[in-house]
Amino acid sequence: MHDDTPHPPDRTDDELARLDITVLLRYGLTAEPGHRRTALFGDGAVAAAVVLDRLGTEPRSVAFLADTVRAGGLAHAAELPEPLPRPEAAGLVREWLRAGTELVGGVAADDTAATWLRAVATVIELKQRTRARDRST
Repeated sequence: MHDDTPHPPDRTDDELARLDITVLLRYGLTAEPGHRRTALFGDGAVAAAVVLDRLGTEPRSVAFLADTVRAGGLAHAAELPEPLPRPEAAGLVREWLRAGTELVGGVAADDTAATWLRAVATVIELKQRTRARDRST
């Protein structure tokens, strides 16, 4: 029997916001499919979205950064003077990008990081749309 009742999240936004995203990137970005990669793309992507959303980051800015990482690589993106428009968000994301550059992952790590950033952007957008919908009802 299939139960369509939504399950409550295992962690609250506050709990997710306290995760060390840099560590998740270091261990998940070049990991083979498995629990480390799942943690990065699951809790890690949602945690990053929570933090960036709280800093007022627009999803399109994160999506643009993902495209920049895919085109130029993590090292290039980490050296951008302003990887995101808001200074606090830019500093935080620069730390995440630099964590990825410390790995010897090459183009595969760059592509994975770009895909992860796209996932973060998607979660931010979903959070913002849900808030907007909740305010309108």
